[in-house]
Amino acid sequence: MSAARTPRFGDRLRPTIRLRLTILYTGLFLGAGIVLLGLTYLLVQNNLQRQGDPSQDRVFAAAGPAVKGEAPMPGEASELTVQRVQGALIKGREDYQRETLNALLTQGGIALALVGAAGLGFGWLLADRALRPVHAITETARRVARSHDLTERIAYEGPRDDVKELADTFDTMLGRLARAFDGQRRFVANASHELRTPLAINRTLIDVALRRPDATGDVKRLGESLLVVNGRHERLIDGLLTLAGTENVVAETGPLDLADVAGHVLRQAAPEARARGVTADRLLGPAPTSGDPVLVERLVQNLVENAIRHNRDGGEVRVATRGRDGWAELTVANTGPVVPAYEVETIFEPFRRLGNDRVRSDRGAGLGLSIVRATATAHGGAVTAAPRPEGGLVVTVRLPGRAGDPLDAAPAAGASSTAPG
Repeated sequence: MSAARTPRFGDRLRPTIRLRLTILYTGLFLGAGIVLLGLTYLLVQNNLQRQGDPSQDRVFAAAGPAVKGEAPMPGEASELTVQRVQGALIKGREDYQRETLNALLTQGGIALALVGAAGLGFGWLLADRALRPVHAITETARRVARSHDLTERIAYEGPRDDVKELADTFDTMLGRLARAFDGQRRFVANASHELRTPLAINRTLIDVALRRPDATGDVKRLGESLLVVNGRHERLIDGLLTLAGTENVVAETGPLDLADVAGHVLRQAAPEARARGVTADRLLGPAPTSGDPVLVERLVQNLVENAIRHNRDGGEVRVATRGRDGWAELTVANTGPVVPAYEVETIFEPFRRLGNDRVRSDRGAGLGLSIVRATATAHGGAVTAAPRPEGGLVVTVRLPGRAGDPLDAAPAAGASSTAPG
């Protein structure tokens, strides 16, 4: 399983559902306000056209010849015609209507902008309130993903709507997953007993037969071959059970340091490394993390054993640990045959080996790196591999750093050596 996809720039700019709802609410409100303002404008305009303003008529009638801004001369009052007075009244009424409508548009637009701004704020708050049940579902899913506690439920008590249906569906899914994982745990436990017991009996019977005084050379050679086959089957079953258990749940977690685990594994692997003529270079710096000690040790052990077994005579293995950017990092590199870049990803699949190495069952069952990836993923980490141009692989494991511990320290001085133990 690959690491999480890095968000693209366009994804980061995409508005959230809360922002989209707020924009939708505000847009609908402003649209309704603009329509209302337009209708009001038309109604007022129509009303002003149908009804004149009587006060304006009285004002212009009293003004008489002063419409032009001139004082009437004696004898000129008779020259004012009815048409001139009516024209002045109509012009005054039009000015009045125009000023009224302009004031309506200006003041209405300002009021609409202020109310729209208030609607934007209230829309943001209402969107948050409407999305609270969805936030509760998301938070529950996040806690379940972090803790692997499938017994937790949302138990939404709101009205029977779409959110209630979503929450109930999620609770049902969690219940089915919990039952499935419980069944898998029971199967793994039963399989562990049922598969290992006959192999242990076979190994005991073969040991007893080899220790008999009357055992011939052919019987001893056959018994030794059967012990080798039995050991391979035991390792295969152990790997399958470990892989099945690792992909399920990390039951027990505790503080640990990858440097301590790597040092312990290197000491255990020292006899095998010497037997194959492989030297090791260690550069173990502080790399505190949290996890299941047994599974993490198995992870490091699989990497070191693969680096030793899939190596050339007189080859080298380099193991380094460090803390970096909030992660605990383990790097295992080895010399060996050249690995094509297009085959790197396939080695993490169960029972997959490079090239024709499938026949070399003495090197393992092809589950080592599958267990490594499953263990790292179960701990919230990731595994990557890259071929070396001169041959061999560089495998890097990154696990989440332990909270409160500095993870940018350089490898400790004097931590380097040229022997695995």
